[in-house]
Amino acid sequence: RHVDRAVVSFLSSIVYAAVLIAFALIALSHLGIQTASFLAILGAAGLAVALALQGSLSNFASGVLIIVFRPFKSGDMVEVAGISGIVERIDIFQTIFKTGDNKKIIVPNSQITGGAIINYSAEKRRRIDLTIGISYDSDLRKAKQILHEILQADSRVLKEPAPVVWVAALADSSVNLSARAWVKNADYWNVFFENNEKIYKLLPQKGINFPFPQMDVHVKQN
Repeated sequence: RHVDRAVVSFLSSIVYAAVLIAFALIALSHLGIQTASFLAILGAAGLAVALALQGSLSNFASGVLIIVFRPFKSGDMVEVAGISGIVERIDIFQTIFKTGDNKKIIVPNSQITGGAIINYSAEKRRRIDLTIGISYDSDLRKAKQILHEILQADSRVLKEPAPVVWVAALADSSVNLSARAWVKNADYWNVFFENNEKIYKLLPQKGINFPFPQMDVHVKQN
């Protein structure tokens, strides 16, 4: 009962295949067929099949590695092989994910272990990074203070580490501020979206402007 669901599905698939093979051998033995010679033939055929199914065996070996090293578990939000989703289960040859828009994605195990794995659920806390561009003629100190107040007023934002606001870049048309705060993993997206909306509404009310891309053109005449 305390084993992860992904491990259960993987092991049950292996046990199911092993039971079928054992049952077939027992049935042949009861019918009077010599299983020793049959096993030799089966071994030779298995070698030929193994050579023909190298990709499938690679997926099987990758599935074993996933179970042994546990880079993620069932229910984790991960990003692998260019897709993001929640792990539903790990089968012998593939892992099944469900995306945020309720799509089921089946990824071969070898593609998972052959690339980077980002596990968003591994830690209890996550850092939110908000990038806000303000115009060059806006009051920088006032803008930083407002962003601090917005983050500190949100009860879901953790006190330690404390929220910070930095000047991230002096861009072509804006001064880009980076507001960073730590939250519980479950609160990440709600805090991210809601505070983006708060910033969009509050900064213009306080006289802080969002710039549009602009270019200065100098015309020289002879």
